[in-house]
Amino acid sequence: MRAPGRELAAVLLGLAAALFFTSTYLLNRAMATAGGHWAWSAALRYLFTLPLLWLLLRWRGRAATAQVWTALRAHPLPWLGWSTIGFGLFCVCLTWSAAHAPAWLVAGTFQLTVVAGMLLGPLLYRDERARLPRAALALGCVIVLGVALMQGAHFHGRLDRAAWLALALVALSATLYPLGNRAILLHLERSGEALDATMRVYGMTLASQPFWWLVALHAWLVAGPPPLAQMSLAAGVALFTGVIATVLFFHATGLVRDQPAALGAVEAMQAAELLFTSALGVLLLGEAVPRGGAALGALLVIIGIVALGVLVGRNAARDRRSQQVLRSDRGA
Repeated sequence: MRAPGRELAAVLLGLAAALFFTSTYLLNRAMATAGGHWAWSAALRYLFTLPLLWLLLRWRGRAATAQVWTALRAHPLPWLGWSTIGFGLFCVCLTWSAAHAPAWLVAGTFQLTVVAGMLLGPLLYRDERARLPRAALALGCVIVLGVALMQGAHFHGRLDRAAWLALALVALSATLYPLGNRAILLHLERSGEALDATMRVYGMTLASQPFWWLVALHAWLVAGPPPLAQMSLAAGVALFTGVIATVLFFHATGLVRDQPAALGAVEAMQAAELLFTSALGVLLLGEAVPRGGAALGALLVIIGIVALGVLVGRNAARDRRSQQVLRSDRGA
């Protein structure tokens, strides 16, 4: 695929991933309101995701799973550490929050990942990717402003202690998820190991299993075995979020791993989760249509997403023109 098309494809894949990620908030909230323990909701998601990814890779051939195992055995510590951070702690924070705050609030606060992902650049990289993409960052702030307006219209400043703690944990998870993803990409870049998106997701899911068995043990001790309804909903989260959404998102970030603005734009597409969550809430749960400040916030989110797509397209076109000039110079 030509480079300019790759950036646009990455943004569209990021938007598709956001649609499937929406199931996380809705199903986690459904499990919480039905009385399911948050630890089971988190652990079951990744315990169910592992065999689904294994089947997907085995369908492609034994070489795929063998390649992942080789990568993990060669460098176990980076995989264990970053997988526990990017999958384990991220999901625990997000799932606990779903038990103490409504789905729209969790989905809205998680959009801080738009800015968090960009701010991680100077901490992770030592090349041109350490530069903050100012235009993309400014658009990310527009999206965050829109999210804040939507939230403000919903809760009118009346949050109890549990809700504020939930907000803090969601904000933490919004940083941990891109941190784990980017750190694994950087590790693979340095080690020279070529793993595609599905392999990376499988590898991180596999490496995070020790953490998840500890979480499951905690859940068993405090809540007993999980009810069948919770297991069914967790299986849905595993399929739609743990497999489909995560593979799409990882593939999108892998396409533009060396382009800060495009990478930030892909991560910013997750802001659409709030729009999807609100729309599905109206259609499926009978919630009120956003009005006033909420509608203005939704409009800002849409403007930010579209503007990021335009920005990426312009950068790609400029890069293509630069490559054409270089080819002309070399041919002179």
